[in-house]
Amino acid sequence: MTHAFTAVDHTHMAHALRLAERGLFTTHPNPRVGCVIAHGEQVVGTGFHPRAGEPHAEVFALRDAGEWARGATAYVTLEPCAHHGRTPPCADALIAAGVARVVIAAEDPFPQVAGRGIGKLRDAGITVQTGLLREPARELNIGFFSRIERGRPWVRLKLAMSLDGRTALADGESKWITGEVARADVQRWRARSSAILTGSGTVLADNPRLTVRLPAGEAFTPPWRVLLDSRLRTPPDSHVLDGTAPTLVLHDTRSQPSDPRFQAAELAAVATQGGAIDLAAALAELARRHHSEVHVEAGPTLGGALLAAGLVDELLIYVAPLLLGDTARPLLHLPPLAEMAARWKLRTIDRRVIGDDMRLLLRPET
Repeated sequence: MTHAFTAVDHTHMAHALRLAERGLFTTHPNPRVGCVIAHGEQVVGTGFHPRAGEPHAEVFALRDAGEWARGATAYVTLEPCAHHGRTPPCADALIAAGVARVVIAAEDPFPQVAGRGIGKLRDAGITVQTGLLREPARELNIGFFSRIERGRPWVRLKLAMSLDGRTALADGESKWITGEVARADVQRWRARSSAILTGSGTVLADNPRLTVRLPAGEAFTPPWRVLLDSRLRTPPDSHVLDGTAPTLVLHDTRSQPSDPRFQAAELAAVATQGGAIDLAAALAELARRHHSEVHVEAGPTLGGALLAAGLVDELLIYVAPLLLGDTARPLLHLPPLAEMAARWKLRTIDRRVIGDDMRLLLRPET
C-alpha cells in the first residue's frame, strides 16, 4: 500500500535511519534499527538499537520522549517486533505509550514478526503507514533480509588489485598493493560483517589474522573468523587459531574434529563437492548460525569459485595506481568463456577515491 508522506515525514525517517547506522558495527545478529518520536516538526524522543540483548530502538526513543510520546508519531526503520525474545515486544511498548501513528520504513520478514507488529498496532487503533524510505532501510540491513528471505547471508567479496588486474607478484608477495587509507577503510567493512571468511589456501600462504582494527574508542562486535578447511590442514601456529576472535572451521565430514590444534576454534562438518567444501552448504550453515553479512578475503581460487557459483552478492574492489605485469597473479580464477555474451556483468553501486586508491562497490547483474 502506498501512502502520501509529507516532507516532515521524510525528514524524521531520514533521521531515524542515521540513528540506525550508529549500530552498524554492533547489532549483529540483530538488524540495525532507529526510531524518532515527534509531534509535527518537533522531535521529542530518539533511539537506536545498540546491540543484541539490549533494548530496541523504540524503547530508547520512548524513554527519551516520556509523556510526550502520547499522541505522537513514531518513525521506525523496521517493523516493531511483536514477540518476546530477549526483550519484550516493541509493538506493545508503543501501544502502552499512547502513540497515535507509526510510520515504518520496511516490513520485517522474520517469521515471528512479519506483519504481526503492524497488526498489533492497528488492532490497538493506531494509524500505521509503511514504505517510507523502504529501500535505504533494506540496504542498511541487507544481510538480515538476505538471511531471512533467501536462507543465506549477503556475501561481499573484497579484492585489492593493480590497474592491470593483478593481486600479487608471481611469488605471492602482495604487501602492500593498496595504501594505508584503503587498508583502514577495509577494517570498517570487516567491522560491519558478522563473519570474515577465507580458505585454508590463503591461511597457508599469508597467515592472516582476519581481525578488526579500528581507532581506539570505536565499538564493534568482533566478527567470527570462518575458515574453509576440508582436510583440517591449517598449521597450529596460524593466527586464525590464536583465540583472539571467535573462529569457526568448516571441514569435510570425514575429517577428524578432535584435533588439538583447533581447541581455540569451533568445528562444524559440512558437505563437500569434488573434494572441496560445498560453498552453498557452507553459506547455509552460516545462515543457520545467524550470520547475515559475510565478508570474504580469499585467494583467486575461492573468490572465483564463489562468483562462478552465483554466491557473490557484492564485490568490494580497491584499485591501486600501479602495474604488476603479466607474470603477477590474477584477480580471480574463473572458467573460460566461449563467447562475449556469457561475460560476468557488474553494476556499479558506488565508486570513490580512498587515499591514493579507487574503491569500487559492484553487484553482479542478475
